[in-house]
Amino acid sequence: MSAELESYLIDMDGVLVHEENALPGADEFIRRLGEAGKHFLVLTNNSVYTPRDLQARLHASGIDIPAEHLWTSALATAQFLADQRPNGSAFVVGEAGLTTALHEAGYVLTERDPDYVVIGETRTYSFEALTRAIRLIEGGARFICTNPDATGPSAEGTLPACGSVAAMITHATRKQPYFVGKPNPLMIRAGLNTIGAHSETTAMIGDRMDTDMVAGMEAGLHTILVLTGVTDQTELDRYPYRPNQIVDSVASLEVGVRG
Repeated sequence: MSAELESYLIDMDGVLVHEENALPGADEFIRRLGEAGKHFLVLTNNSVYTPRDLQARLHASGIDIPAEHLWTSALATAQFLADQRPNGSAFVVGEAGLTTALHEAGYVLTERDPDYVVIGETRTYSFEALTRAIRLIEGGARFICTNPDATGPSAEGTLPACGSVAAMITHATRKQPYFVGKPNPLMIRAGLNTIGAHSETTAMIGDRMDTDMVAGMEAGLHTILVLTGVTDQTELDRYPYRPNQIVDSVASLEVGVRG
């Protein structure tokens, strides 16, 4: 008999919130996790916001999650770089979530001979900054991206995201980046370590087959697909792998139980 689930890694967008609005039952699910004494971490590939920023945004939508329960691709990227080259330097294209994480990891942000060029999300990609990134990579800086997402959502419609900008830089430099965020299981393993969880008793809850489910599967987690976000039931047969469990939303999940 499979062990009871003790920990949860939970994607944010499409699972708990849609843009600025909480999805039905999301606040109740988080409350039930706390009451059951389960460890959990909310994950997002979005590198724009710091955990405190995200905490405030979630609170405004009606979901209360402490900042220490939020894990972003920016934090994962900063941790990865600190492990690879402690106290290094980087030229960054991104917002406060990424620059703050790198500063706190001991990194110096510079345009002069950096160890890395790091690309994250921003709503104000500038031609000047991207040109500088290209020239630094051509000059030998290592190319890192927070996540491979090609697009992101907004109230006005689709936005180009980190993966699209990375593709442009790759086309110009012929250098491929290393993507830290999902579906790289590195982000999942770092999340497990953050909450002291074991893969055999941890679930990955997400709305995307191509990031959340494949990352959870490759990290050895119990995978739970919710149908409140990107992937719908009709698309499942397109993929060569299946989640362990499929539910309409987190509102219908029974805490601790494998489906």
